[in-house]
Amino acid sequence: MDQIVQTFIIGLSNGLIFALVALGYSLVYGIIELINFAHGDVFMLGSMIALLLISGIFGLSIATSPLTLILVLILVILVTMILTATINVTIERIAYRPLRNAPKLAPLISAIGMSFVLQNVALLIAGPANKSIDSILPPTNLLSYIGVNSVELSLRQVFVAKTKQGRAMRATAQDPDTAGLMGVDVNRTIALTFMIGGALAGAAGVVQILYNNVTVWNLGFRFGLNAFTSAVLGGIGNLPGAVLGALVLGQINAFSDRYIAANWTNAIVFMVLIAVLVFKPTGLLGQQLADRA
Repeated sequence: MDQIVQTFIIGLSNGLIFALVALGYSLVYGIIELINFAHGDVFMLGSMIALLLISGIFGLSIATSPLTLILVLILVILVTMILTATINVTIERIAYRPLRNAPKLAPLISAIGMSFVLQNVALLIAGPANKSIDSILPPTNLLSYIGVNSVELSLRQVFVAKTKQGRAMRATAQDPDTAGLMGVDVNRTIALTFMIGGALAGAAGVVQILYNNVTVWNLGFRFGLNAFTSAVLGGIGNLPGAVLGALVLGQINAFSDRYIAANWTNAIVFMVLIAVLVFKPTGLLGQQLADRA
């Protein structure tokens, strides 16, 4: 029973990390109907930035005083979110905006290309080997990771649902041409969407390095795969659905790693993705949307 509970908690923690990344996929798809395959690699860069800040610049350790640790970690989260948000906005401006009116295959290929670019940037900076840090938070603080993720997810939901910019994002998602005629700055709204998605990916990168204590140049593949599958499982473009799908995928990953084999986990995730696309392509909470003209 203890093993099952431990596996469930691991699945919940990783599921919430998947959720932060999955929201970026859903936000971007909901606005411009693009699968941003580079998003998982932005998350990977976030984990590497956090590692550099924690171990290289601030030199945090388990012996650091609690107050200092909390203040510095808040700074690490903010700096990482700002940098990954900037990276994501830059990607949108350079690789996606010029192709916005091109056939849908063109920005999709551009997104795959940007994924390889970011991976190679990470290889040049950090090399092919795993990079790790010593654990700086005791295991009893596991629930704090869940708390941080839950706060971030709640703030994001309030922003999209209640603020003026959130309404602009929803209007652009429904009909960008009409939204533009009504005074919405579509380019700025799309850039804001990428900024929020990048910031969430950065926050997920910080939580990942604090929880798993390791990162590597291809980390974005597995987490990106799970986050994308989560978004599809919940209903691509549906933000609560992305969170629900991520929590389900977190449990599938955890129980597969423990009771089947870690080598089979990615295959199982792909099978789940295929099953969703075949039997319920709109996802658990998604709804069929009319194609834009």
